[in-house]
Amino acid sequence: QVQLVESGGGLVQAGGSLRLSCAASGRTFSSYAMGWFRQAPGKERELVARVRRDRTTVYADSVKGRFTVSRDNYEKAVYLEIGSLKPEDTAVYYCNAFSAVTRREYWGQGTQVTVSS
Repeated sequence: QVQLVESGGGLVQAGGSLRLSCAASGRTFSSYAMGWFRQAPGKERELVARVRRDRTTVYADSVKGRFTVSRDNYEKAVYLEIGSLKPEDTAVYYCNAFSAVTRREYWGQGTQVTVSS
Protein backbone atom coordinates (compact mmCIF):
# COMPACT_ATOMS: atom_id res chain seq x y z
CA GLN A 1 0.00 0.00 0.00
CA VAL A 2 1.27 3.44 -0.95
CA GLN A 3 -0.18 6.75 0.13
CA LEU A 4 0.72 9.88 -1.80
CA VAL A 5 0.38 13.49 -0.72
CA GLU A 6 1.06 16.33 -3.14
CA SER A 7 1.96 19.89 -2.26
CA GLY A 8 3.33 23.01 -3.88
CA GLY A 9 0.51 24.07 -6.15
CA GLY A 10 -0.78 27.61 -6.31
CA LEU A 11 -1.53 30.65 -8.41
CA VAL A 12 1.30 31.93 -10.57
CA GLN A 13 1.65 34.33 -13.45
CA ALA A 14 2.51 33.14 -16.92
CA GLY A 15 6.22 32.67 -17.28
CA GLY A 16 6.63 31.82 -13.64
CA SER A 17 7.63 28.57 -12.00
CA LEU A 18 6.58 26.18 -9.26
CA ARG A 19 7.94 23.12 -7.58
CA LEU A 20 5.48 20.36 -6.85
CA SER A 21 6.30 17.72 -4.29
CA CYS A 22 4.81 14.31 -3.63
CA ALA A 23 5.51 12.57 -0.34
CA ALA A 24 4.98 8.82 -0.28
CA SER A 25 4.47 6.34 2.50
CA GLY A 26 5.27 2.66 2.36
CA ARG A 27 8.41 0.55 2.45
CA THR A 28 8.78 -0.15 -1.24
CA PHE A 29 8.85 3.34 -2.76
CA SER A 30 11.94 2.60 -4.84
CA SER A 31 10.16 -0.25 -6.60
CA TYR A 32 7.54 2.04 -8.12
CA ALA A 33 7.60 4.10 -11.25
CA MET A 34 6.48 7.57 -10.19
CA GLY A 35 4.56 9.94 -12.38
CA TRP A 36 2.81 13.26 -12.52
CA PHE A 37 -0.50 13.58 -14.32
CA ARG A 38 -2.75 16.56 -14.73
CA GLN A 39 -6.40 17.14 -15.44
CA ALA A 40 -7.79 20.42 -16.70
CA PRO A 41 -11.50 21.24 -16.47
CA GLY A 42 -13.45 19.35 -19.09
CA LYS A 43 -10.43 17.35 -20.19
CA GLU A 44 -9.13 13.86 -19.54
CA ARG A 45 -6.30 13.20 -17.15
CA GLU A 46 -3.00 13.12 -19.01
CA LEU A 47 0.53 12.03 -18.25
CA VAL A 48 2.89 14.95 -17.74
CA ALA A 49 6.09 13.22 -16.68
CA ARG A 50 7.30 9.92 -15.31
CA VAL A 51 10.47 8.82 -13.59
CA ARG A 52 11.08 5.09 -13.58
CA ARG A 53 12.87 2.97 -11.02
CA ASP A 54 16.12 3.37 -12.93
CA ARG A 55 15.55 7.17 -12.95
CA THR A 56 14.94 7.35 -16.69
CA THR A 57 12.32 9.92 -17.50
CA VAL A 58 9.46 10.43 -19.92
CA TYR A 59 7.75 13.73 -20.67
CA ALA A 60 4.69 14.79 -22.57
CA ASP A 61 5.64 16.75 -25.68
CA SER A 62 3.79 19.79 -24.36
CA VAL A 63 6.09 20.12 -21.34
CA LYS A 64 9.48 19.02 -22.69
CA GLY A 65 12.14 21.56 -21.87
CA ARG A 66 9.95 23.27 -19.27
CA PHE A 67 9.23 20.56 -16.70
CA THR A 68 11.71 18.38 -14.83
CA VAL A 69 10.76 15.32 -12.81
CA SER A 70 13.02 13.78 -10.18
CA ARG A 71 12.83 11.35 -7.29
CA ASP A 72 14.52 10.89 -3.96
CA ASN A 73 14.20 7.30 -2.83
CA TYR A 74 15.71 8.05 0.58
CA GLU A 75 13.14 10.75 1.26
CA LYS A 76 10.41 8.76 -0.53
CA ALA A 77 9.51 11.77 -2.60
CA VAL A 78 9.07 12.78 -6.18
CA TYR A 79 9.26 16.31 -7.49
CA LEU A 80 8.11 18.23 -10.52
CA GLU A 81 9.86 21.47 -11.34
CA ILE A 82 7.59 23.39 -13.66
CA GLY A 83 8.85 26.46 -15.43
CA SER A 84 7.87 28.90 -18.18
CA LEU A 85 4.31 28.31 -17.13
CA LYS A 86 1.51 28.94 -19.58
CA PRO A 87 -2.21 29.41 -18.94
CA GLU A 88 -2.81 26.05 -20.59
CA ASP A 89 -0.80 24.40 -17.81
CA THR A 90 -3.66 25.22 -15.45
CA ALA A 91 -4.91 21.93 -14.02
CA VAL A 92 -5.02 19.73 -10.99
CA TYR A 93 -1.73 17.87 -10.82
CA TYR A 94 -1.75 14.33 -9.46
CA CYS A 95 1.05 12.15 -8.23
CA ASN A 96 0.98 8.51 -9.33
CA ALA A 97 2.83 5.38 -8.27
CA PHE A 98 2.81 2.32 -10.50
CA SER A 99 4.24 -1.13 -9.88
CA ALA A 100 5.16 -3.10 -13.00
CA VAL A 101 5.31 -6.24 -10.84
CA THR A 102 1.91 -6.09 -9.15
CA ARG A 103 0.27 -3.83 -11.78
CA ARG A 104 -1.12 -1.76 -8.96
CA GLU A 105 -1.20 1.99 -9.03
CA TYR A 106 -1.92 4.64 -6.47
CA TRP A 107 -2.97 8.27 -6.71
CA GLY A 108 -2.64 11.33 -4.56
CA GLN A 109 -5.45 13.77 -3.95
CA GLY A 110 -4.06 16.35 -6.36
CA THR A 111 -2.78 19.89 -6.10
CA GLN A 112 -4.18 22.81 -8.06
CA VAL A 113 -1.94 24.84 -10.35
CA THR A 114 -3.45 27.98 -11.82
CA VAL A 115 -1.56 30.11 -14.30
CA SER A 116 -2.82 33.61 -14.96
CA SER A 117 -2.10 35.40 -18.22
